[in-house]
Amino acid sequence: MLLSRVAENLYWSARYLERAEDTARIVREHTNMIIDLPTSVPVNWEPLLAIMGTREAFDARYERADEMSIVRFLVADRKNPGSIMMCVEQAREDFRTCREVLPREVWQTVNDLYLYVASHHLDGVARSSRSRFLERVIGESLRTAGFLGSTMSRDEAHEFVRLGRALERADMTTRVLDVRAGSLITPVGEEGDPHDDVQWMSVLRSLSALQMYHRATKRPVEGPSTLRFLLMDEAFPRSVACCVNDVVESLRRLPHSDVVLLACDEARRLLAAVHVDDLDGAGIHDLMDRLQVAIGSIHGRVMTTYVRTPAAQ
Repeated sequence: MLLSRVAENLYWSARYLERAEDTARIVREHTNMIIDLPTSVPVNWEPLLAIMGTREAFDARYERADEMSIVRFLVADRKNPGSIMMCVEQAREDFRTCREVLPREVWQTVNDLYLYVASHHLDGVARSSRSRFLERVIGESLRTAGFLGSTMSRDEAHEFVRLGRALERADMTTRVLDVRAGSLITPVGEEGDPHDDVQWMSVLRSLSALQMYHRATKRPVEGPSTLRFLLMDEAFPRSVACCVNDVVESLRRLPHSDVVLLACDEARRLLAAVHVDDLDGAGIHDLMDRLQVAIGSIHGRVMTTYVRTPAAQ
């Protein structure tokens, strides 16, 4: 049996690295959306703070919620534990303590990413160099996932990495839908904004889902289909349903998982009961709240079952 300390560090290393990657995707896509929308449409950067749940922490340190301040806070602020810089640093520290159970390539890749982010984090703030920095973060995270998938034994250590990654993905997808989809969905019988399709495409791109959406649905981008795809498509690895399935598969390979599996069943019941066509903005917000509670319950039970001490990071 894996030591609980090692299991916890593996779990959190995967969550932090996934969080850094997902934050990079969201900041990258919001930057790109500026190009797609007409100049007459105002671009508000504050939804990024809502997605990350960091508005209060931001307001305590910054006077203005403009582009540069918000991007600096999310990318390079050492006092924001959820910034890309701090997530990569924490992931590297957690991976460092587990090197004996990880492929050498994983440690080398994460360490290289940390060294790059530590010396180039301000490149992620300036718009002229932001894309290059964010692409590097995303690319190195995917490279790490590739090494984990192709060179790591399918043992208990691997399952804790998989658990952390899947739960973080599910949580981030619900956060994106809560903030972005809730404000875009058009009630039945009402005409939407003429630029809604661009913004729905932006929602999909922020989760690297646009191409797979088209392949799976064979239809133009619109609200209900986007929600259905990101919530329920069990073949797309960033959908909530697929992430929960990954969690279940990992738990079934771990001992003493019955209590955690019960929490997974609750998340599955919530998804099975969803009628996407009936959702309005308030309905989306309520559903995402309940899904986030269910994901938090899975996390809490993982901690109490395998770590034995509460952990909120």
